[in-house]
Amino acid sequence: MDFAKLFSLEGRVAVVTGGSRGIGKLIAEGFIAAGCARVYITARKAAVVEETAAELGPRCIALPGDISTLAGIEALVQDLSERESQIDILVNNAGVAWGADFDDFPEMGWDRVMNLNVKTPFFLTQKLHGLLKAAASERPAKVINIASVDGLRLNPWETYSYQASKAGLIHVTKRMAARLIKDNIVATCICPGAFASEMNKAALNNPDASARGIPAKRVGNLEDMAGGAIFLASRAGDYVVGTSLPIDGGIVNAWIPENHIGPLGE
Repeated sequence: MDFAKLFSLEGRVAVVTGGSRGIGKLIAEGFIAAGCARVYITARKAAVVEETAAELGPRCIALPGDISTLAGIEALVQDLSERESQIDILVNNAGVAWGADFDDFPEMGWDRVMNLNVKTPFFLTQKLHGLLKAAASERPAKVINIASVDGLRLNPWETYSYQASKAGLIHVTKRMAARLIKDNIVATCICPGAFASEMNKAALNNPDASARGIPAKRVGNLEDMAGGAIFLASRAGDYVVGTSLPIDGGIVNAWIPENHIGPLGE
């Protein structure tokens, strides 16, 4: 066994939505370090996408666009189809959150979140199915959906549509995995915990406070997210199908509330 090749992405072509910042940027940076030939990143704000691509180097290519609509998805797919004959890795990371009191939660806050967080990953994968199949003749192509620990357990905030969308994406991943494995395409899901980003301003602006609620006693970093994504995208993860992987420092599976009372009252 060649250990280096086990985790190598040498020569592979990846697409990372929401790749200009936050978790998407961490994944794009990790893929480039692991040897990807090209990593396409997309997001709505063209200037930010271009800036990130320039920062990550010539193997990172900016494709700005709004994929919250089917027209935007089709435009991205058309652009990719003109550039590539196959796509080895698709990371569905683009997402949005919305919080509001139960009595005031707006329809817009439901529709916008569900569309981008659940509908877009499905339809982008559907529209890129041909390019993914073209890459899967010898080795599996990979689809990695980015959900959240909030799809696995409750958070303290009134983010109704966000939590529903992430739980939905976890289940959609399983359904997609069952279908796509027939074409040698492996679908999996990452459920991040606290990483510094515009979406998680608490971890960004006050990581020490955020760390107090994490069993590992710190927020996540580049190596944590890149390591998990590279594992799933590489040969090392070829036999991991439909799984949702928490990368969260123990929030889901190792956190005990401070006011927990055991069966003996201790």
